[in-house]
Amino acid sequence: MGSALKGAACGIIAAVAYGTNPLFSLNLYAQGMDVESVLFYRFAIAAIVLGTVMAATGHSLAAGRRELAVLVPAGAVFAMSSQTLYQSFLYMDAGVACSILFVYPILVAVIMAVFFRERASALTYGCIAMALTGIAMLYRGDGATTLSAAGMGLVGLSSLCYALYIVGVDHTPLRHIPSARMTFWVLASGAVMFFALTGFGGSLRPLAPTAACLGNVLGVALVPTIIPILFINIAIKNVGPTYSAIIGALEPVTALAIGAAVFGELITGRIVLGAAMILVAVTLIVSRPLLGRVAVRRRAHGRPNDKER
Repeated sequence: MGSALKGAACGIIAAVAYGTNPLFSLNLYAQGMDVESVLFYRFAIAAIVLGTVMAATGHSLAAGRRELAVLVPAGAVFAMSSQTLYQSFLYMDAGVACSILFVYPILVAVIMAVFFRERASALTYGCIAMALTGIAMLYRGDGATTLSAAGMGLVGLSSLCYALYIVGVDHTPLRHIPSARMTFWVLASGAVMFFALTGFGGSLRPLAPTAACLGNVLGVALVPTIIPILFINIAIKNVGPTYSAIIGALEPVTALAIGAAVFGELITGRIVLGAAMILVAVTLIVSRPLLGRVAVRRRAHGRPNDKER
């Protein structure tokens, strides 16, 4: 599998898995958990599971001082993105919060253009605009409700932190650290951070000994945590931060599908159109590097034929 196709596939998997985030977290809130406790269990269990798998398959967990010097801050930034997003769920609907979160492709593009002088094509900006327009059309409010300023601020900070994480993976020594090892240390750093935020366990909510609670904790640790972090790291290293960020716009589509299939939410024509716009934008971005290679091959094959004539 070529690096472009591999990166695109991993980006799509990460986005779809991340779209299941509210499904588990909101259930845990309903069961009496607070934000820091949910996130501690999420990061800690994910780190333990991933570390166990890595050790069992012979992958090294060891990280030197230089690696830890970038891994720990990366983990803190990623954890901050998660915390502010989860906090926003307390101020607004999770679906709206997750949709607003996806201003981060614009932030990634701005960061890359301002600090790294990346020249984005008209197609890239057009796809960003199309994806964001599609996300806006997924909103299902009647226009009478004013969104919480605190919730908006939290989602905005979450989006900025995630954009910084994506750019950091591609433009720091993190790029040269194996994806599984990097994922483990990002998770472990986040777990330590949230343990500290619970007063080093003083305010940590215990897990209820019920199948529902344990199932949701394992779900939030595995599906929207290990899978998206691991696969987004691979995607960033193969197709770059800008394309990885835009592919992530599939997350609201996943949330839409879960809402319809699990909670019986109504799908209107406006919502279908918005989802279609996101899918078209993502497809164009994913296809661009592949189509470029096809065009180069056609030109290369065309030259001998022209000479023969």
